[in-house]
Amino acid sequence: MGSKWTLFLPGFCVSVLFEIAATQISKDPQCDIWCTQHATCINMTHCSCDNGFASTSGKKYFNDILENCDDVNECAGPNGITCGLKADCTNTEGSYHCTCISGYVLPSGEKTFPNETMNNCQNLTNDKDYKNIASHFESFLNTHNNPTTKNKTEIGNEATKLLQDLEEAILESSEEIQKLQKKSFLAFERQEINNCSLENVDTTLEAQNNSVTICCMDIIQSNTQGQHIVAFVSYNSLGTILNASFYKKTYEKKIDRIHLNSKVVSAAIKPWQSNSSLSVVLEFQHEQKKKEEERSLCVYWEKLIEEGGGWSTMNCNLIKSNETHTCCNCTHLSSFAVLMALYSQEEDFTLTVITYVGLSLSLLCLFLAALTFLLCPTIQNTSTSLHLQLSLCLFLAHLLFLIGIEQTKNQVLCSIIAGLLHYLYLAAFTWMLLEGLHLFLTARNLMVVNYSRVNQSLKKIMYPLGYGLPAVIVAISAASRADFYGSSSHCWLQVKKGFVWAFLGPICAVFSVNFAFFLLVLWTLQRKLSSLNNEVSTLQDIRLLTFKALAQLGILGCTWCLGILQIGPAASIMAYLFTIINSLQGVFIFLVYCLLSHQVQEQYKKWFLKIRQTKSESYTLSNNIVSGSTQTQTVRKFTVLLVAAHHYPSTT
Repeated sequence: MGSKWTLFLPGFCVSVLFEIAATQISKDPQCDIWCTQHATCINMTHCSCDNGFASTSGKKYFNDILENCDDVNECAGPNGITCGLKADCTNTEGSYHCTCISGYVLPSGEKTFPNETMNNCQNLTNDKDYKNIASHFESFLNTHNNPTTKNKTEIGNEATKLLQDLEEAILESSEEIQKLQKKSFLAFERQEINNCSLENVDTTLEAQNNSVTICCMDIIQSNTQGQHIVAFVSYNSLGTILNASFYKKTYEKKIDRIHLNSKVVSAAIKPWQSNSSLSVVLEFQHEQKKKEEERSLCVYWEKLIEEGGGWSTMNCNLIKSNETHTCCNCTHLSSFAVLMALYSQEEDFTLTVITYVGLSLSLLCLFLAALTFLLCPTIQNTSTSLHLQLSLCLFLAHLLFLIGIEQTKNQVLCSIIAGLLHYLYLAAFTWMLLEGLHLFLTARNLMVVNYSRVNQSLKKIMYPLGYGLPAVIVAISAASRADFYGSSSHCWLQVKKGFVWAFLGPICAVFSVNFAFFLLVLWTLQRKLSSLNNEVSTLQDIRLLTFKALAQLGILGCTWCLGILQIGPAASIMAYLFTIINSLQGVFIFLVYCLLSHQVQEQYKKWFLKIRQTKSESYTLSNNIVSGSTQTQTVRKFTVLLVAAHHYPSTT
């Protein structure tokens, strides 16, 4: 303990002495003579800028005679001073002050006030002229129908002022607002409240299927005497101008697309104390149905110094959202709306490469396996038929996945691709189920005489079951929710309302049943292995079958359970295992059913020898042709010589 204090006390004393030295303001003229304007001398060694000023270098203490103290604009920037509603911040040299906007004054008669907590700007005259508001609003809608036609800062400033005027006109029950309502430019509800009989009674106002709920005590605030007015307005087409392009995307860098999906609404209270806290609950009806991959953003219209105005999510939180409605909670009064944001998903580049490489290898191996099953006569049986159908279904499914999974521009085409992928993968898993059943029957009937009869029975049902059952599932799914096939990001089944279980349900059932078959096969083979008395040939068959059963754990789709295990800390590892194993399923099929099959190996040798023999015969034939042509030329030359000797004997 003593050693710690020994180390602590010197440091403490040094820091105290520094603070004392820093706070002792010297009035020595020799020190002030080299300190710049708006700076004071500190301990005759350094200068420090006065309050409201900052050094050019940003240092608090400096001794450079070239350093200047510049005025700090407290009203500028994202962290600038805000004076509250119906007030502006004005920067002065070394300070700032707040003033009420045009048409508003402080009840005290003062012209300025120091900060937002002292804001009490009110329209005390009650005789404001609202005759131009209706025409101004109509002109604003017609002129700025496309925000790109004018600078957004000017549009933002104009919209901020116009929204404030409209709220005031509604609170004052102006006749001009009635005109706008008759022309369907807006709809509003206004309610007068004199007192709150119960402390927690809520007041709800509705307009154009949108509503606002405010606690009665928040409306009357601390002033329990006099009349209080609350108003709620919904603008019919203002959202076409104040659209999502006014949203501050600084804090949302991963948004791909964003759009306004509600009416613009406003809530106002008279009289209002800006330093009061409240809870405003807003419920919006969507202009369009919300998509599953979209996220609702509750926003309010914020007055900005540089941009004029824009949508912000600060102090506005999402309560709940579904396809048709969004409910928000905000802690202030303003104009509000709902934005729909589609966030980009960061894809793992390594997983993407593994997927495309693995599926490409599987396509090649599945093509070679299908050719082998079709052309190899020595392995034509029920098992080969199952392998062939499984290979064909996986080949078509993988090929369509690589080509069409991201064809989202055409919604109809995307839905068709999603439906075909659903069918092909379900068909592949159905054939995996039949493979598991056949493997179990093979192990169970290994030494049974009527094994061929079992094969015949399986052959009769496998085609209707393999292609018919997936067709029934897809037909029922498409008939009930055809619009759930395809989304804006992928041509696959949507996850909303559990529709994706039209695929996941059968898949889980298949790999569960196949895993049970796998365990039964191992148990059956273990029993047969223990009952054998050194029967070498049968023992070899059982060992080969056991090895294939272990290898088929991936072929039969049991490894798809790794997709369900992608949770918790091991999610990343499971994702890589799932992608690697299942993208190489075609490679496993070719390896187990072709390369490791003795009959197929013999057939490959025959084909190889036949190809070599064909090449050898072709080479011999070509040599004979060349040799024959040479002999023919020699005979022709000899014949010419004989003819010449016959006609010209003297010459010869």
